[in-house]
Amino acid sequence: MSERTEQGRGRVGAAADTVTGGAAAAGPVTTAGPRRPGLAERARLLRAARREPTDVAPVWFMRQAGRALPEYRALRAGVPMLDSCKDAALITEITLQPVRRFGTDAAIFFSDIVVPLVAIGMDIDIVAGTGPVVAQPIRDAEGLSALRPLAPDDVPYIHDAVRLLLAELGDVPLIGFAGAPFTLASYLVEGGPSRTHARTKRLMYTAPDLWHALLDRLADVTIGFLRVQVDAGVDAVQLFDSWAGALDEADYRRYVAPHSAKVLGAFEGAGVPRIHFGVNTGELLTAMGEAGADVVGVDWRVALDEAARRIGPGRAVQGNLDPTAVFAPPDVLAGKVSDVLQRGAKAEGHIFNLGHGVLPETDPGVLAHIVDLVHEG
Repeated sequence: MSERTEQGRGRVGAAADTVTGGAAAAGPVTTAGPRRPGLAERARLLRAARREPTDVAPVWFMRQAGRALPEYRALRAGVPMLDSCKDAALITEITLQPVRRFGTDAAIFFSDIVVPLVAIGMDIDIVAGTGPVVAQPIRDAEGLSALRPLAPDDVPYIHDAVRLLLAELGDVPLIGFAGAPFTLASYLVEGGPSRTHARTKRLMYTAPDLWHALLDRLADVTIGFLRVQVDAGVDAVQLFDSWAGALDEADYRRYVAPHSAKVLGAFEGAGVPRIHFGVNTGELLTAMGEAGADVVGVDWRVALDEAARRIGPGRAVQGNLDPTAVFAPPDVLAGKVSDVLQRGAKAEGHIFNLGHGVLPETDPGVLAHIVDLVHEG
């Protein structure tokens, strides 16, 4: 499958050598004009997100741009994660790598969910093997004062990278993304990743006014970060709520859903489909479907036909192959891909994906094979 890296199926070019463009315009998100004329009608992913018929299911992979690719590891050698997320040329090349190699139906903008927090002055480092580590966690009103809205000038490299990518992607849609308020809050309150989210829930339960003020500010930061991407021309956006599955449905509805709805609602009528994804959220799918996304991402724990029933009408689904299925024998993998496609076909719209991100041990050739299996129907 290595010829894909060279040929790229003729759909994307090489990354640009120079960075052009200025800061994205501030202001409210309005209905966008055509980003690339006719793309909304041609692109499988955008049609599926609107619950329109497609010849085959569109496919992309969460974390497709990253650790599983040798070209990514070579490019990132010696470059800290956050530095790579601030370099428009690096962002562009890393975003393009999996599209060239696999022929996916979308590119996902290369960044990290803590980038907007760092951009507004939060002292956060991404530690290898650990994840985001926050120097001064937010656990009181004084800490809350450190959060301010994000302005386009805080992240000029985002606008520049989107513009470079649009020039290279041809008919491949570009998905922008951001972390949801709850997941960002969990990192900020815990000081880093957590298995129990005990400090987060303690704040949520004991200081609900402070909690809602924190998530409201984080919703504004997230809206600002997505607004830069949308104004620059991304074709869809995905809101990652990685840790929402730590909550039961009642707590999710009371403490989290209004803030996710605020983010998603800010882009209603903006001309870009909105995807909402969380891990271990099978019991939250109905509430997530009500939060305002056009597409609800589903992890591998719930079959897609059942997930579509829980989400309810008027939404497409995304997912949901178990990320470890890539290690299965070819016949087992093919059966699992077929099962996802058959169940997804019962939804109003289906975008094929993994039920979480690509694992770093994944053989890129297997991902390319999955793309072929999906496109063969």
